[in-house]
Amino acid sequence: MIFGPGQRVLFIGDSITDAGRTGPLPPYGDGYFNLLRALVTARHPDLDLTWLNRGIGGDTVRHLRGRWQRDALDERPDWLSVMIGINDVWRAFGDRPHEAVPLPEFETTLRALLAEAVESTGCRLIVATPYLIEPDRSDPQRAQSDSYAAVVRRVATDHGALLVDTQATFDRLLTHRPPSAWAPDRVHPGLEGHTALALAFLDVVEG
Repeated sequence: MIFGPGQRVLFIGDSITDAGRTGPLPPYGDGYFNLLRALVTARHPDLDLTWLNRGIGGDTVRHLRGRWQRDALDERPDWLSVMIGINDVWRAFGDRPHEAVPLPEFETTLRALLAEAVESTGCRLIVATPYLIEPDRSDPQRAQSDSYAAVVRRVATDHGALLVDTQATFDRLLTHRPPSAWAPDRVHPGLEGHTALALAFLDVVEG
């Protein structure tokens, strides 16, 4: 287990992390974050961790930049998990293409945020790739998402962060069941999809 007694563990990201915590299900939501929190608490009740969910639906890395001080740095986490990039890609394929974040901007901003967090708080980092629950890697959105995921893997290595490869997680699941079994829109998971994400994170935090 990577977490130590009494530590503050903060997760920040988009709607996948939010999962209702900014709506009817504060403060944890009902997604992978809350499942992970419950699993870790049940396995390691002695740790007495403080869990903080700072996901907001619709966020891109630009939105994280705007709220980074308040929602990340000011919370002084011991561990900071960042999962972002789905909307940065998705916007280019929907009705708000002007809100899509180009890959160079995505990488530059993510690197700056992680560096600032470590410098300001001394936190350790967990970084998760964006994903698209789509088995056809030639699908335009899947291909673009893979490019962003590759950047996240590289950034994680450069910053000494632990990596949760969520795309690899769903790719394994897609060999057995179709995208609709995990998410109705290839992005927002149902319970089974969120459970898969929680288990992927658990594998990493259990060491």
